[in-house]
Amino acid sequence: MNFGTFTRRNFAGRLAAVLSSVGLTGAVLAGSAQGATDDSIRKLGDDGKPADGKQMITPIVVHNGQIYVAGQGAHDSGPAEQFEIGHHTTIVMDNVKKLVEAGGGTVDSILQLSVFLADIKYYDGMNKVFKTYFPNGGPARTTVAVAALPGNSLVEINCIAVVVKK
Repeated sequence: MNFGTFTRRNFAGRLAAVLSSVGLTGAVLAGSAQGATDDSIRKLGDDGKPADGKQMITPIVVHNGQIYVAGQGAHDSGPAEQFEIGHHTTIVMDNVKKLVEAGGGTVDSILQLSVFLADIKYYDGMNKVFKTYFPNGGPARTTVAVAALPGNSLVEINCIAVVVKK
């Protein structure tokens, strides 16, 4: 490597090494390029109003322009033989949509979803309903089958979205 050659790449690499040694890389990259960020953490109830702090799990957390939605399940109280993945997915996605909107986002501002299925055999049924919520293309998504879900749900979904409304 020719250390005498000055290029932007060499300069940036050397600057990053120096800044990382003093712990400033993240601050420089996050702060100077995009201006000041909102470091506050807002914990909201499912209505979008500030949570009272008594919940063990807060349904919506907004931080640095991102909305974090806690896992949503169908919580079906009917007989198990009548559970249907399409119905459960609709309930869950309606809840996810409502919470993202309460946090200041839209369905199109959802960046990532994690989907948990009570059985992998529900994948196609979940996916059929899921697609109807994302006519402009879906977000990044992970889908896994798990041993069981709380509240008699066949599916549970959490997500991360971006605030687009103030």
